[in-house]
Amino acid sequence: MDVIQAIKERRSINFFEIGRELSDDKIRELLEIANLSPSSFNLQPWKVIVVKDPERKKVLRHCAFDQPKAEEASAVMILIADTKGVEENRGRVLDSWQELGYMKPEMRETYVGMMQSLYGTEDSLRRKVFAVKNTSLFAMNIMLAAKDLGLETHPMDGFDEDCIKKEFNIPEDKIIPMLIAVGYLRSGITLLPRAFRRSIGEFMRFE
Repeated sequence: MDVIQAIKERRSINFFEIGRELSDDKIRELLEIANLSPSSFNLQPWKVIVVKDPERKKVLRHCAFDQPKAEEASAVMILIADTKGVEENRGRVLDSWQELGYMKPEMRETYVGMMQSLYGTEDSLRRKVFAVKNTSLFAMNIMLAAKDLGLETHPMDGFDEDCIKKEFNIPEDKIIPMLIAVGYLRSGITLLPRAFRRSIGEFMRFE
C-alpha cells in the first residue's frame, strides 16, 4: 500500500475483533517503522507502553471512561510525551551527527545551546509543546504504518490522565497526548462513509 492510499483508507475504528491477538513481533515491527518519524533536532521525545494483557486492558478501559475499544482492541498503546527527552537523547543525537558528517565537533556546544534556547526548561510550556507535538508526529506514523500492515487503529483522547499515570506507573511530569487502539476490524462490521471534512478553502490561504 502506498502512503496516499493509506491516508485515504485509514479510519478510526470503534469495533475491534475481540480476542484476536497481535504478536509482540508485529508490534515491534510497527513501532520500528513509526520510529522513523521526524522530530525537532531528531530528539524523539516519546515513550510507549503497549497494553496487551486482558486484565490490564480492563484497567485501561476504566481510565478511558469505559470505552469498549480500550479493552476489545488487540493492543492499546499509551503514548507518552517526555519533556526530559532533550537531555536524555541529545548526546546520542549529536554523536550520530558528528559520526555521519552532519556536524563538525566544534559545533556541538552551539547545538546544545540552540536546543536549550528553543525548548526552555523541563517544566516550561515551550518544553511541553515540544514534547507533545513531536509525539503526535510519531502517533500519525503509527496509524499509517498500521494500515499498511493490515491493522486498524483509533487515536483516543477521552481518558483520565491521572488515572492512567497512577495505574501504569507513569511519572507525574510526563504527558499523555493520546492512546492508540490497534487491532483488526470486527467481522461483519461495515463502516459508514467517511464523515464531514472541511473544504481546504476554509483553512488555507496563499500569500
